[in-house]
Amino acid sequence: MLALRLPPDIEARLEELAKRTGRSKSFYARQAIIEHLDDLEDIYLAEKRLEELRREESDSVPLAELVTRHGVEN
Repeated sequence: MLALRLPPDIEARLEELAKRTGRSKSFYARQAIIEHLDDLEDIYLAEKRLEELRREESDSVPLAELVTRHGVEN
């Protein structure tokens, strides 16, 4: 269970959307949280990978090496 306090203008927008679409406010709040969590997780993973690259702790292979290794040309 999660309770949220929203600014009145956001609450009004959410209420109006729910009325127009026949869905609940909870549905839209849940969808927004899920999508935002996905984005945040992607950002944090990218930042972690970037730090690993900077510390040379990554097993990445430069693109030029892959092209040479696999004989791929433009």
